[in-house]
Amino acid sequence: MTSTNLIQPGSFLTLHYRLSGPQGDIINTFGGPPATLSLGNNELSPAIEARMLGLAEGEHVTLDLPAGEAFGERNPEMIQWVSRQLLSQFGDAQATYQVGEVVEFPAPDNGGRYAGAVQQVGEEAVLFDFNHPLAGHAVSLEVHVIGVL
Repeated sequence: MTSTNLIQPGSFLTLHYRLSGPQGDIINTFGGPPATLSLGNNELSPAIEARMLGLAEGEHVTLDLPAGEAFGERNPEMIQWVSRQLLSQFGDAQATYQVGEVVEFPAPDNGGRYAGAVQQVGEEAVLFDFNHPLAGHAVSLEVHVIGVL
């Protein structure tokens, strides 16, 4: 008798997945090597992980998450002007910025990095959107679960 392994919190997974938003695929491992990841290690959003719980090895499903569920709602407070003086402290003082470019910053508590997308470039400051690019958007997740440990 064989038992099917189900995805549960902390599971180590081997899978193919495709995450799509309004502009199409964000990541797609189909056609290449499968991904390996551990649930609970912030490799996927908590909402996406929650939707995967209970899936079995061999399952191939598409999960549609409504706007805001996967990456939260857009927060207008996350759109902020950053002075060029502060930007030069984080990197090259001669750096130029283009609308749409994504710039990484160190987290204030040295707990990693975060990113902001350039929205507007001014003489003394640059306007960044620090919301997740898919915040406030519906997303689709296609998953083929290959292995669950």
